[in-house]
Amino acid sequence: MRLLVVGAGSTGGYIGGRLAHIGRDVTFLVRPARAADLRERGLRIVSPHGDITLYPKVVTAGQITTQYDAVLLTVKGFHLDAAVSDLGPAVGPETMILPVLNGMQHVYTLVRRFSPHSLIGCTLKVATILEDDGHIVQLTPLQELAYGEWHGRITGRITELDQFMQGASIGARLSNAIRREMWEKWILLSVLGASTCFMRGTIGDIEACSGGSAFVLGLFDEIVNIVSAIGDAPSDDFLKSTRVQLMKEGSLLTSSMFRDLQRNRPIEVENIVGDLVRRGIRAGLEAPLLSAAYVHLRIYQNHIASIE
Repeated sequence: MRLLVVGAGSTGGYIGGRLAHIGRDVTFLVRPARAADLRERGLRIVSPHGDITLYPKVVTAGQITTQYDAVLLTVKGFHLDAAVSDLGPAVGPETMILPVLNGMQHVYTLVRRFSPHSLIGCTLKVATILEDDGHIVQLTPLQELAYGEWHGRITGRITELDQFMQGASIGARLSNAIRREMWEKWILLSVLGASTCFMRGTIGDIEACSGGSAFVLGLFDEIVNIVSAIGDAPSDDFLKSTRVQLMKEGSLLTSSMFRDLQRNRPIEVENIVGDLVRRGIRAGLEAPLLSAAYVHLRIYQNHIASIE
């Protein structure tokens, strides 16, 4: 199996690098500057699961001359349209596309551009950052890459993909309920992103303040209500475990959006929060806490855009 990883940032570089390290056929589709850096200094990963440096195969837009068996799409939501255009030549009738983007809007974009058959549901849980010098740091040992057919059945191609993913230290897991897991991930990302970015602190920082846990749990309930109305309702186990996470004393839990905000980088406010707010409005649901967080983060994003 041949895999094209679109992006070699904190997530694509980590997952693709781990797979390439154990000998899987992996090529990275990246921008020219990133390609030059990877060729000169290599792909460097610092991780609790072991540090690695390797010199992977790279291509840039316009250099793809063949179709791939699978595409791992790891760009930020605001780069999706450009990435879809660049990867077009790599996608054939049987190519599997695994998006690890946040939210759910990318699903509809990919289905419109390619086909429902191309889409493989996918979720990724890993805390990584791309440092300014280009190396990738994994912040915690947690890592889980789940994937599965949208309809939940076990097919020959998903079994082959699972075999390809096994052996690398990425927490690879085949799921027969990936669609529900994707909605659950959106719930978790949106409550973590909205709360930690809005309050400028970790879950533990918020919990330590009077009314902090009540705020986070109220926000969580708003988001769960929206998702239950527009998508796949979360499982009871997910609801229980997430509530425990959101009230944990001293927790250092944040979100990738919060880490981007701390570095004055653009954030996926529209993909993670804005899209959810708009879907809630269309469903006739009020979400005052989520809406307030959205406006707050939209102001930040506008300021970042004006600087750029």
